[in-house]
Amino acid sequence: MKKNRITKIFVTLCLVLGMILLPTNQLNVQAAEIIATVQGTVLSGTTSDILQLSTKDGKMEIKLDSGTDASACKILLPGKSVNVSVSHGSDGYLHAVKITTGTQTSTVSVDSSKTTNVTGTISEKTNGDIIYFNTAHGEMEIKLDTTTNLSGCNVLVAGKTYTINCARGSDAYMHALSITDAASVSTGSSTSTSTSGSGLTPAPATNANSGISTTTVTGTVTQNTKENLLYLSTIHGEMQIVIDSNTDSRNGLFLIPGRSLTVTVYRGNDAYMHAATIVGVKNAVVTPSVDTSKTSTVTGTVSNKSTENVLYLNTSYGEMELKLDAVSSITNCKVLVSGKKVTVTCARGSDAYMHAITISGS
Repeated sequence: MKKNRITKIFVTLCLVLGMILLPTNQLNVQAAEIIATVQGTVLSGTTSDILQLSTKDGKMEIKLDSGTDASACKILLPGKSVNVSVSHGSDGYLHAVKITTGTQTSTVSVDSSKTTNVTGTISEKTNGDIIYFNTAHGEMEIKLDTTTNLSGCNVLVAGKTYTINCARGSDAYMHALSITDAASVSTGSSTSTSTSGSGLTPAPATNANSGISTTTVTGTVTQNTKENLLYLSTIHGEMQIVIDSNTDSRNGLFLIPGRSLTVTVYRGNDAYMHAATIVGVKNAVVTPSVDTSKTSTVTGTVSNKSTENVLYLNTSYGEMELKLDAVSSITNCKVLVSGKKVTVTCARGSDAYMHAITISGS
């Protein structure tokens, strides 16, 4: 029995001595030995510690640690395609050794002479190369480019707070010039954009009609549109365009989901795009004579059937159809959205239709 105990002690001492004498770099090589390279798409739920990856063989959870080489791909946002070299970890997890991705070429020019810093968190809605960025003043859409400087952050994941230095591109989007972990940016050096009001109510841009650079975009109105913020679906994605006191909406009064609009936009001093003019689809008509000596006043809400030619008004007596070819004034509303309450003065035309003369928002 005593002999067996001495043997066990001797074996234990040999093992301990072997571990002490084993070179450190040899341990690291074994820990980071690549066993496979997997290809997949980043899933929601990915954090700076765990990569959730959808592959052809199912969902994988891969640990990210200080040894992970993410220099070739710091963007781990939902929908991003990546290649990950993995190794076995002593904790039972697969560990990411290196993350890479394909590169994309952008043909968009960005005006880096006028930049803005914004701080916020990346939304789970983010997909591909467009970041949905939740700030104190609402959601922004910011494009990522291959030239975006990501040296100020370890990896880019949804739900984490960052500061983005951005500028307007020739495609009317804000583009990320650089992204930094917000925690590493001192309060004194941050110059986040400021807006007045709360929620999604940016302040009107200054000098809106004085020497500004504009871009014209065409798209369809989407469901999120409000009286002061137009959501426009374009070939480049969904744009958020502020409607303010400077917007000329005489030819694009109705912001009804699904309707086509052409909007001339410019960058405001709040980092949002603002609408200079809005033009909707309007049919050419011959205006009949309207007897304005006999008018009626009705109050109701705008129906989503309304067009630039006809206002469909839901009243307590049913739906009215009011032609818009004789409107002389519109007050207390810059645009009309579905459900908007308005008071309309109208009169009978020689075509037997009722025609709106004045429209006032409530």
